Amino acid sequence: MGKIRSEIDDVARKFIEAQKIFFVASAPLDAGGHVNLSPKGLDTFRILGPSTVAYLDFNGSGVETIAHLKENGRIVLMFCAFQGPPDIFRLYGHGRVIEPHEPDFAALAKSFSASENARSIILVAITRVQDSCGYGIPLFKYEGERTQLQAWAQKRGAEGLKAYRQEKNRRSIDGLPGILE
Repeated sequence: MGKIRSEIDDVARKFIEAQKIFFVASAPLDAGGHVNLSPKGLDTFRILGPSTVAYLDFNGSGVETIAHLKENGRIVLMFCAFQGPPDIFRLYGHGRVIEPHEPDFAALAKSFSASENARSIILVAITRVQDSCGYGIPLFKYEGERTQLQAWAQKRGAEGLKAYRQEKNRRSIDGLPGILE
């Protein structure tokens, strides 16, 4: 049986910081809308305090998490052990989208490696931390980070990325507002 915590303790912190990948889930309020689940990696996650985390959100072909957070703030992040002892940690909370033109962005961005591909920082106020067994999770060997995303962003440049967001990130698949810049 998993343990429920109200914040990130030392056990949770150690486990989370050791993972190379995490997953983010969100959903619109409309029961007919699409639930979204996205994998994240590339050293983009930071624990800012026992009840606050953030991750750097890169440009992508969809904008579901951003749209869902702007609508209702609900989010869950999941970390799975693909190496070592089996374990899973879920962080439940309320997220806020912070875009580069907003005042809080510059201060939060200092927590991350510089990236011209960042379209936002997702800041999450944690309301529940829960671990569970990972007995059914397969073992995988970590081989390294992929370089394609950063190369793609560098090739497009700042103006190309802005045009891409205008084309692909203005609305979610359910029509909710996304990146409006």
